[in-house]
Amino acid sequence: MTVAFFSGSRRRAAVALGAVSAGLLVLSACDKPTPLATVTVGTDSVHTEATCYNDGKAIKESLVQGCLNKKATTSISVSGDDKIRFGVDPEIADHGWTIFLGGQQAEPEPYKKTYRTIPASAFFSAQGGEATNKTQVTIVENTGRKLTGIWQFELKKKS
Repeated sequence: MTVAFFSGSRRRAAVALGAVSAGLLVLSACDKPTPLATVTVGTDSVHTEATCYNDGKAIKESLVQGCLNKKATTSISVSGDDKIRFGVDPEIADHGWTIFLGGQQAEPEPYKKTYRTIPASAFFSAQGGEATNKTQVTIVENTGRKLTGIWQFELKKKS
């Protein structure tokens, strides 16, 4: 009895097909990255993926406060006279976004543009009689009353 073997070129084609299939399988198991939020001060810029994100759907109410209270892992230094530029991906802007300070909403209405500028002095005002040297700023994507994404940044005041 004779055993049929693949020729060299067929064997290489089969191995290549197997490698491509395995690569697609690995890629399909990867999570899609969340949209980015960016903070720019002068020529320095930092960006981060969401702390909490549910692919554009509402984050469960039971998780929202915990997400808002998470400590920021991304920080940037600012002077009191700097202008801070906030930028978000267009899909965040389409839903609307607001800024939270210390876990509390700082604005009444969602902003619907991808970019805005706010003076740094607005983030370092005295709270309870004491000036602060750092402030946690949270960008929150929301659709009406539902929060769909949360990005955290820490602003550190330069001395």
